[in-house]
Amino acid sequence: MTAFDENLFVVAVLACTLHCAGFVSSARALPTSSNGHSATSVTAESRFGNGSITAPIRYSEKGWEVLLPGGHWVYCRRSCAETLRVETIDFFNANSAGSGQLSNECGIFGCLDLKYAK
Repeated sequence: MTAFDENLFVVAVLACTLHCAGFVSSARALPTSSNGHSATSVTAESRFGNGSITAPIRYSEKGWEVLLPGGHWVYCRRSCAETLRVETIDFFNANSAGSGQLSNECGIFGCLDLKYAK
């Protein structure tokens, strides 16, 4: 093994270590609100005109959880606000299509609605 190969190996190990450390630290990072400050609650806006709802969030040993109005903590799926929206104010609208709740949540690019011209 040449000196170049050894240096390349060290750099690769260091990069992998830093990358994995970033995942560990970001896994516990508190979600941020729209103004950039860390949030201890989230607000969900209805996509069907049913208003909005605010609920507290917490970090547990398996990930983020949001408190539903009945007092039950549920794990956040794609985001805590989307989980809260689908589980509460848009529950009946989201489940009327017969699909699962995860498919009714907006993704990382927001809510993408496909509309076809008639």
